[in-house]
Amino acid sequence: MTTAALRGTAAVTLRGTAAVVGIAEQHHRRGQAPHGELRMTLETILAACSDAGISPRQLDGFVSYAGGVHDGTVIGAELMIDELRWSTSIWGGGGGGVAAAVTTAATAIATGQAECVVVYRAIAHNEPGRGGNGQYVLGDHFRANGIGSPAQICAMRTQRMLTRGGVPRSAMRALVLAAYRHAQNNPSAQGHGRPLDVDTYENSRLIAEPFHLFDCSRESDGAAVLVLVSADRARHLRPDPAYVLGGAQGAPGGFSGNIENDLDEDYATAGFGAGRNGKPGVAQRLWSSSGIRPDAVDVVQVYENFSGPAVAALIDHGLCPPSEAAGNFMTVDNLTAPYGALPVNTGGGNIADSFVNGMNLAVEAVRQIRGTSPNPVVGARTSLLIGGPMAPLVSSVLFGHEDTL
Repeated sequence: MTTAALRGTAAVTLRGTAAVVGIAEQHHRRGQAPHGELRMTLETILAACSDAGISPRQLDGFVSYAGGVHDGTVIGAELMIDELRWSTSIWGGGGGGVAAAVTTAATAIATGQAECVVVYRAIAHNEPGRGGNGQYVLGDHFRANGIGSPAQICAMRTQRMLTRGGVPRSAMRALVLAAYRHAQNNPSAQGHGRPLDVDTYENSRLIAEPFHLFDCSRESDGAAVLVLVSADRARHLRPDPAYVLGGAQGAPGGFSGNIENDLDEDYATAGFGAGRNGKPGVAQRLWSSSGIRPDAVDVVQVYENFSGPAVAALIDHGLCPPSEAAGNFMTVDNLTAPYGALPVNTGGGNIADSFVNGMNLAVEAVRQIRGTSPNPVVGARTSLLIGGPMAPLVSSVLFGHEDTL
């Protein structure tokens, strides 16, 4: 048998092989968590297992991302699991790894490496590690030129998107205002009861041009968890599993926050496009693996540590037109549930809800399939999660209702 034939026989599709059956989250204002990351992680995993209707001892796989010291061996031992079969973390990209973590869990299940996998992330600012996690991004090249924060890095890329790409800043403003509108229906969101209007947004102080205060995500304490099992098992556990339809991770060659030395055409993008060799990029591979077209996506949760990268990510995925047309599409009404053309960040997102490195967005993506979101999209059957645009590594995963299989 030829090598090509062997590759063909080994091919594994993720589409519909695994599903999310348990979700849970807790979040607190920055520095106000009642416990550290380990306890919050354990409490939230227990709540997600209860949501799934399983014993935590049945967990045999653990996936996280963006650093942290509590790996599967630690969490599994604390939960007294029966067996550990899978323990891994996504390297690079910070929040860019959130969707990749879900896809990795689904891959473990699809290939028989594990049967019940939990994806988790926790942040407690009173513990060390949150700030240090960004050191791989803020290398010597940045510091020597006075760049000392992710806001400054993403601001440079966003400014290029606005000036050379022709995307109007109103697209960023619409994304932020839609997030705050959604937060008004989410009692647990930090922006709840604090509606945002155009004047307040425009008159807020500059953080790193073109980002104003409200273009920047919140820093929060908290934890968020997804529990995945095989599709067959999911159907027996609950009536509304969120099936993994497809996912991808990576970045074009040379696209890196480490060196800021991208090809000119890549610099203003979010990193989901094709590589230098012309091979399909993250977005293309997502659509290919899922069998879903961009125009069939019902709702999106896009990681927005800052508004500009989120707009660029929507463009990269073909969900929003580029250049000036982005301003016509990106309006508050179009981005708002339940009837907008493309509802985005329906729990409030990182900007108006909370920031748990994007895992809160994953929980909300699943809620949309279940119909339990605080801002449900009517008849939602596909729910897209986009991780960490403009990070050195980015990722996307598409969830679907059983009707989409």
